[in-house]
Order: sequence, then C-alpha cells, then structure tokens
Amino acid sequence: MDRIPVTILTGFLGSGKTTLLNHILRERHGHRIAVIENEFGEVGVDNELLVQDAEEQIVEMNNGCICCTVRGDLVRILGELAQRHRERPFERVIIETTGLADPAPVAQTFFVESPALECYRLDSIVTVVDAKHAPVQLDRHHEAQEQVGFADRILVSKTDLVPEAAADALIERLRGINPRAPVSRVRYGRAELRDLLDVRGFDLDAILAIEPAFLDEEAHEHDDAIGSWSWSDPRALDLEQLEVFLDGLVQLHGADLLRYKGVIHAAGQPCRLVFQGVHMTMTAGPGRPWGDDEPRRSVMVFIGRELPRELLRIGLEACVAP
Repeated sequence: MDRIPVTILTGFLGSGKTTLLNHILRERHGHRIAVIENEFGEVGVDNELLVQDAEEQIVEMNNGCICCTVRGDLVRILGELAQRHRERPFERVIIETTGLADPAPVAQTFFVESPALECYRLDSIVTVVDAKHAPVQLDRHHEAQEQVGFADRILVSKTDLVPEAAADALIERLRGINPRAPVSRVRYGRAELRDLLDVRGFDLDAILAIEPAFLDEEAHEHDDAIGSWSWSDPRALDLEQLEVFLDGLVQLHGADLLRYKGVIHAAGQPCRLVFQGVHMTMTAGPGRPWGDDEPRRSVMVFIGRELPRELLRIGLEACVAP
C-alpha cells in the first residue's frame, strides 16, 4: 500500500498543541485521521480535551515521553494501526508529543524502525511556540530549542498576550535558530491546513546538517528535577474552594509549574470543567456535558520542577465537596 503520511506535532508545555489538533479535527477536510496522543504523566487528560468524532481513531500513550521511555510503544502502536488500516482505513497519522519531547528520536523512528519504515512516511514536524513563555523556555530547556530547530513549520501562539515588539523579537530569534522553517502567527489554533498537512516538509539532508548523528542517536534523557504528579477522584469538588487553592498554588509555585491541566467534576455542574495553565497563567471553562450514564471523575496532571506533591494532595483533598 502507499505509505501513510505522518505529521509530528510538537512544542513545549502549554504552547497550544492540543488546541491546534482540535482545529484540525474540527475542519471539514474529509480526511480520516489516526491520532497518537502522548502525555508525560501516568494519567491522561488531553484525550478528554480532544474533539470526539467517530471518523477519528485516537490512541493514548501515557506514563512516559514518546522520545525515550515509551518509544517502543510508538513502534508497536504504528504496527497495530497499519494492521487496522485494512479494516478501518485512515489517510494520515498525527502524533502529538508531550511538551518535553525531543523531536529527533521520534522522527528517527520513521527511518530506522520497522514497520514504521515500510508503512509510513514522515511528512513534517510542526512546532507550536508560546509567545508569552518561549523566551525563558528557550533559555532554560534544551528540548524547546530542539523543537524549534527540527521544525518544518513553526506556529507562534498567544501573540495577543505580549507587546508587538516582543512578538517580533521572538520571531526573529526563531528564524535565527531555524532559517529554513516558515514562521507564522496563530490564534486559538486556527491555522491553514494546507500549511500543515501534505507539505512534504521533512528534509533528511537538512536535519543531518543540524544533527550529523541523527540516524544513530541514543535515547533522550530528561532533567531529573522535572516530574509529573497526577490526581484522580470520583467525588465532586467545591469550585470556590478549588479556585482558592489553585490561586494560592500558582502564587507560591507558579515559577516551577511548567504545565498543569485537568478535567473537573464540580458539584452541581452538568458539564465537565476544564482548566489549563502554564507558570502563572491559568484559564478555565466548560467542557463537554457529562453523559447520563457516564461515571464522573476529576483528573488533574501537574508537570514541573520539584513538585510539592504532598501539598497538592492535601490541598485537592480539602476541595472535595461536603
């Protein structure tokens, strides 16, 4: 069969990858897409945030980063999808990596691993960059630099949250890191699909110029100080109490909270509530309604440096509604 095009969607924690993916899934493009969703924490949240459509096939990969500890799972899932393709065809694959992923080992999979080599072709690496937090992320995190350096397309999100001069300076910095990738601004994930899919943007020769050892690169390792902590509970939460706790948490530990997100079962609410945050910036809003027979449960994931796990546990337990 013709090789199936694969888009790797990457970007640092909180940059807006899931928002962009939702935009792609909502568009009336007529394509059947298989999505592989990778999360750093052992409990998945992003699948709750994605558009639910019978035309899509969504596979979760939790409890590790796709570029290292669960890369074998990626190869296995690609093989299973290739087998399933005969009964339930799809036309492309989008892999959303965790925000801590180095894209090089993920891309490497499509040149050195079977069945990925036989059934798939890497179409492009699309990197989303958060205009508000990227300058610090690029200074502090090797992964953020690699995500920009390996990109075939760069989308700059949240430019409305920074002065115009700061956005322009960031774009110039990104072009300095990767002069071959087109850079464009994007709001709420609304990007032109023709610039993201079937672009045949991945250039192995250009990558080898950046990283000569690309095809024999060893497993990627993360900073030991960065970890994740997850909490899940079926009991309803008191929204006012939760808001007080999260506000205090962000004030005390926001600098070290790289990413936090969750789906909340709030007392008296017919819909799940969704909250997301990066450092000191946090948003919340209604999600999909709970089904009549659907079990209700709050699920939260925190990713950061030296996480205050006991404080998180005690604080969330205190938010359970009477």
